[in-house]
Amino acid sequence: MVERFLEQVSFTSQEDFNEHLKIKVPENFNFGYDVVDQWAKEEPDRKALLWTNDQGEHIQFTFSDLKRYTDMTASYLQSLGIGFGDKVMIILKRRYEFWFAMVALHKLGAVAIPATFLLTKNDVVYRNNAAGVKAIMVVGDDPIISHVKDALPESPTVEHLISIGPLVPEGFDDFQKGIKEAVPFVRPERHNTNDDIMLMYFTSGTSGGPKMVAHDFTYPLGHIVTAYFWHNLKPDSLHLTIADTGWGKAVWGKLYGQMIIGCNIFVYDHQKFTPHDILMKIHTYHVTSLCAPPTIYRFLIREDLSKYDLSSLEYCTTAGEALNYPVYNTFLKLTGIKLMEGFGQTETTLTLGNFPWMTPKPGSMGKPNPQYDIDLLMPDGRRAEDGEKGEIVIRTDRGKPLGLFKEYYCDSKRTREVWHDNIYYTGDVAWRDQDGYYWFVGRADDVIKSSGYRIGPFEVESALMSHPAVVECAITGVPDEIRGMVVKATIVLSKEYKGKEGPELIEALQDHVKNITAPYKYPRVIEFVDELPKTISGKIRRVEIRERDMERLEHKQKRDNKKRL
Repeated sequence: MVERFLEQVSFTSQEDFNEHLKIKVPENFNFGYDVVDQWAKEEPDRKALLWTNDQGEHIQFTFSDLKRYTDMTASYLQSLGIGFGDKVMIILKRRYEFWFAMVALHKLGAVAIPATFLLTKNDVVYRNNAAGVKAIMVVGDDPIISHVKDALPESPTVEHLISIGPLVPEGFDDFQKGIKEAVPFVRPERHNTNDDIMLMYFTSGTSGGPKMVAHDFTYPLGHIVTAYFWHNLKPDSLHLTIADTGWGKAVWGKLYGQMIIGCNIFVYDHQKFTPHDILMKIHTYHVTSLCAPPTIYRFLIREDLSKYDLSSLEYCTTAGEALNYPVYNTFLKLTGIKLMEGFGQTETTLTLGNFPWMTPKPGSMGKPNPQYDIDLLMPDGRRAEDGEKGEIVIRTDRGKPLGLFKEYYCDSKRTREVWHDNIYYTGDVAWRDQDGYYWFVGRADDVIKSSGYRIGPFEVESALMSHPAVVECAITGVPDEIRGMVVKATIVLSKEYKGKEGPELIEALQDHVKNITAPYKYPRVIEFVDELPKTISGKIRRVEIRERDMERLEHKQKRDNKKRL
């Protein structure tokens, strides 16, 4: 299958890759018909999706199974009046129905909006109204059900709430009953074009609500490089990417590129992450390829790996946050496997990566994916020299690269802010060494990456400001050994709460944030101050807070080192 889309399928060097990579884009490409259904036609028994859960269940789906179930799902959604261009929000955790729904929506030409199960009522209302969501699919016994129901009175565009089970609450349509009774699916007469919107993700920024990142129907083809050349997958691979389906990383590692290659995607549907369970799944099912954020590897290397048979594991990749050398080195010593780091955004596919023919430099994001014309720019607009820290940009003067987002939906102003004069500004800062490897420095716009999650300060600040104790606050990230970064809140208290700066107030503020917005965003560190550092114009200087925290950390490390001596 992959040969249909690549003019050259193997490369021996980065120079060869840069010069000869070319992905062929069919007219009116549709992942559902041109990949899933095509595999079902050519090799119906090829393994596509191995789903397991923490209850001991497992189901192996073939491409023939996926075609049947996605057709049933598409027909059912059609019966609800869902068709071309309609927006459907999918909050399905790691349930296998996620794959049925995604591919079915692609076949209908509808717009899939995957979302995390950690959303609160306010989050759901915002997304419903910003995107004009027509239907929401959820797991019937998940706590988010209450938030979805509470959001409905403030969400005029929502016409259907769909439960995939096991429970079907009052007011929800029964997905399982619906697909069983669905009539044979007939492909809609209206076909998508390559420029139509296929997929949208909400992603955090430093100001305003989350942005709606819109991708067109060619986006899956951009992930050929992600899966084939970064994950280094083959048709007989069994690949595990650890990611909730509400995040963009899921389609990076659990759907598009993997199915184009025709490998078997391993899914572990679990309520709580434990390193032992992940290692046992690799051990039991003989997983050959793993992709996870550095946080996961930090947990894995703390286990006694000698208790598990990891001999099937051939290749490991990581992304989502910066990888530090101790994790890389320890994992290599314990497994003999080099962690191959990569970099990208919700707005892109893989843009930088360590590829199989490269020798990775621990901590480096690697080199550019030839799909993208990558550069580093200084604040004054000049190109950064090797060793200088500049913003990662993508030049688009030769056209939009395959995999780059189409726009921020219904927000031309925000789109122009990051993409103008034929340059897309990623907002991420890095430097390039003399060998052409890129090294991540941080976010230019203060977005925090914690345990692979992308957290916008504005969202957490807004939640805190709704508490009567808070007069002003600033959200920043502070280094953390396990999570990479954690959220810190620097708070100016109201007069009524002065003198109450203790554990009880800290816990109350943390619980308040958890109740207002997604729980993973709550500040794990809280500092009370008399005033926040600001510019002359009154803007909060988060950079000054971060610098002060780094000075404290360095001072503490020096003090600890002296004690050891």
